[in-house]
Amino acid sequence: MAADQGAAVARAGAGRESARVPFAVVDEIARHCADDGEPNTVHIEIHLPGRVRPDRLRDAFERALARHPRVLMRERGRGPFARRYEWELTDGPGTDVVSFPPCTPGALARARQRALTEAPSLFSAPPLRLEVVEEPGSEGCVLLFTVHHTALDGPACLRIAATAAEIYSGRSAPPVPAPVRPPAGPALPPGGAPTVARPARVAAGSPGPTPGNTMLVTELPVPRREPGAPYTVNDQLMVATALTVADWNRRQGAPDRPLRITMPVDDRTRGPAMPIGNGTRLVEVGFSPAETGPEADLGALLRSTAERTRALKARDRPQLGRGAAVLTAPVLPVAARAALTRGVRRLAAPWTSTTLLSNIGRIPYPLDFGPAGRAHAVWFSAPAGMPRGLTFTTASTGGRLHLVLRWSRTLLGDEDGVRLCETFAGRLAATDAEAL
Repeated sequence: MAADQGAAVARAGAGRESARVPFAVVDEIARHCADDGEPNTVHIEIHLPGRVRPDRLRDAFERALARHPRVLMRERGRGPFARRYEWELTDGPGTDVVSFPPCTPGALARARQRALTEAPSLFSAPPLRLEVVEEPGSEGCVLLFTVHHTALDGPACLRIAATAAEIYSGRSAPPVPAPVRPPAGPALPPGGAPTVARPARVAAGSPGPTPGNTMLVTELPVPRREPGAPYTVNDQLMVATALTVADWNRRQGAPDRPLRITMPVDDRTRGPAMPIGNGTRLVEVGFSPAETGPEADLGALLRSTAERTRALKARDRPQLGRGAAVLTAPVLPVAARAALTRGVRRLAAPWTSTTLLSNIGRIPYPLDFGPAGRAHAVWFSAPAGMPRGLTFTTASTGGRLHLVLRWSRTLLGDEDGVRLCETFAGRLAATDAEAL
């Protein structure tokens, strides 16, 4: 879908303000279900060993936006009976995208909080912002992006950041191979959670009085695999996520139910021509209570999970499924579809997947900012609105795994997040080749 939009923009001429692009299915569903209490943002932070020069970075970023004109979009105003949301492509940024908050203690924590509470406007291009965060006593800096997820996703923003890094450093990055989709195979292997079964919810912990999202950022070793192992690091992360939620629910006294974990799959090229927008499709990986119980056979679970994820990745499926495509068909005015979509979402909440694991994988770009150095850590976080209320997002740089747990404060408290993170670290370590 994002690729179709990119082609439409190329044909229309990216520099003309009259170019319009209808919202994709993902964009429209997100727009319908917006909640000011839990803004639909993606947060990305790129850690550099040195500091950037403000004027040079602003210039590099502005030129990067011009090379990816699909990001220079804003929501177009519409009449009460309009049947589509539309993006309007602009000639340049409508606001100062890059800012430099004061270099004070706690600046990074405050920038992270802003990323979770203050979404960029959809009515000013581009729908993202970049804060360059510095703290006293540190020689480095953090490039912290806040992205409105109604407009684009984390991998698309990272591609823009990679282009800015090439312009800033004056050095072209090596070509990046496109992800390889597994060949189409037979139907999903037996086992896992039945698709018609109502999945478990993440059991409530001790939420605080303040609504919204919060997160925990940590670094872990990348688990090792035996040579020739049939499973991937992504499968190890998936198993660790399932076992973490199952352990948590048992400790909270919740009944055993099947788990379903949403997994974004991204087939886009990673090169300069990468389509910008929401380009991932969502699949759901199921686990039965027997597979995630206290006596789970970890080796067998890794192998069966690998079979399921390979089969799901090979499937041709709309980004959010066929039901979402029906809901967004431009038959009724947008306002009527919005009310219908929100109603369906409330009714379907008990069948929403348990949680989401978004594994960006090994960062495919050097993110070399010349005198400021190469990125030595990159963290992402995905929205954690209810009814899921908890997401796991991972990326790896320099042989280290960068993990963010993000959760809704209406479901969990800060101590709950710490315990979940500790459980995840232990469960992931148990999948290491030396532990099996």
